[in-house]
Amino acid sequence: MPGFPETIAIVGVPGVGKTTLCRILSEKLDHTFINYGELMLEVAEKRGLAGTLEELFSLPMDQQHSIWREAAHRVSEMNGVLLDLHGLDRSPIGYLISLPVEFITPDLIIILESDPGDIIKRRIADSKRRISDTPSGLLEHMELLRTAMFVCASLMGSIVSVVENRAPERAASEITEIIKAAEDLEILPG
Repeated sequence: MPGFPETIAIVGVPGVGKTTLCRILSEKLDHTFINYGELMLEVAEKRGLAGTLEELFSLPMDQQHSIWREAAHRVSEMNGVLLDLHGLDRSPIGYLISLPVEFITPDLIIILESDPGDIIKRRIADSKRRISDTPSGLLEHMELLRTAMFVCASLMGSIVSVVENRAPERAASEITEIIKAAEDLEILPG
């Protein structure tokens, strides 16, 4: 399909609903769905370094970075990818851009957002409970994610769009419309 995006990155803060949305989109699109955290865990397991995401993210930063790079390299060799990742992560030393721009150039970056109260409710209901945040900390993360993704998009020549996740099916429909509009305008490389 001419102009159809080869690589689509769905980014957002933890608990915004990226994985649910990507599962819905993967049924509508002819793309391979990759959850970046799960791919990193697969790499860590293969190396014998971690068996859970909690163990993975407890590893020293240099080991996490090495795993992150290998996962990025794997994705860069794939065609037609729907990538689920945070885009910007908080660490003990500050925020880190987690979209691996040196390896992967998405044609389309979708920043998924939701009401902060809804995100906090999802995080509380999550059995993993990996992330705790204050409302002001969550808003800061969301604002910095937007800024970081717009900067990345401008440097890579990617299209970036912000989608509100009030209902995953509706958000998936909105994203397919964004893809169709870009294709119709011949914006995306094909």
